[in-house]
Amino acid sequence: MAAMANHTVGMEFYLTPFSEAHELQLAHGFLFLLIYLVALVGNLLIIVLVTVDQCLHTPMYFFLKNLSLLDACLVSVTVPNFIFAGAELFTLMAMSYDRYVAICHPLHCDVIMNRGVCVWMVAVSWFLGGIFGVLYSAGTFSLSLCGSRKLPQFFCDVPSLLKISCSKSHVTIDASVVFGVIYALFCVVSIGFSYVCIFKTVTRMPSSQGRSRAFSTCTPHLIVVTTFFVTGVTAYLKPVPESPHPVDFLVSVLYSVMPPSLNPVIYSLRNKDVKASLWKILWKLCHKYYGGKL
Repeated sequence: MAAMANHTVGMEFYLTPFSEAHELQLAHGFLFLLIYLVALVGNLLIIVLVTVDQCLHTPMYFFLKNLSLLDACLVSVTVPNFIFAGAELFTLMAMSYDRYVAICHPLHCDVIMNRGVCVWMVAVSWFLGGIFGVLYSAGTFSLSLCGSRKLPQFFCDVPSLLKISCSKSHVTIDASVVFGVIYALFCVVSIGFSYVCIFKTVTRMPSSQGRSRAFSTCTPHLIVVTTFFVTGVTAYLKPVPESPHPVDFLVSVLYSVMPPSLNPVIYSLRNKDVKASLWKILWKLCHKYYGGKL
């Protein structure tokens, strides 16, 4: 009975702030609000551009629109953010396959990557992400908390919850972690295989201009994939400390904020089609509202 009395039934706990100083808390709040707004507006802008502009109705931009939607959701939530992270991982793999088909099999690209296939890939990404979210959420609610209620993290994260949990068995979370590792390895191997084939095909191209164009279409995706994996692996493979250091908070911020914030910048600043679509829509808006007054 005494052992059971030490176990808490409620799920209330306290998050660790970045700083105890009120001035620094205000500065951090303003900074994160600014980053969040930039990430949200950037991703929503890509969604609108791809939806409105008929020139962007291709498989590559269809996946980019879904990626932007996932990023907007990922940066807007903390629990269960694994839903969107798992779905984004599959979307990145689908984008690498689309680049493989476009470069290695250009004559059959429209047949292989038809709209039905693209919709099916997006649906699978959301389905798998939903499975991860359900498993993680179920495992989280099954945990028993005892002792300290102070979570060594500034948001609700499963590794931090396990740190303060007194549950000796958490089969659901362990199963989701194993499933997640296998799933991530499958996606990594698939992306790597796609780019090995892409690079082999590009190096055999006789025209240097063609090689440059092919590499330019793959570079943004490679940057996004690298950022996503490096920040995610660093955040989840690093042991959770008893007393968080500012570096631990920085790693968590990079994982949860950096990929959704950088994706719109990478795909808009380096993509001529997206920039052309943006200027075209802005010109139409200016002509519509101010054309008669000029």
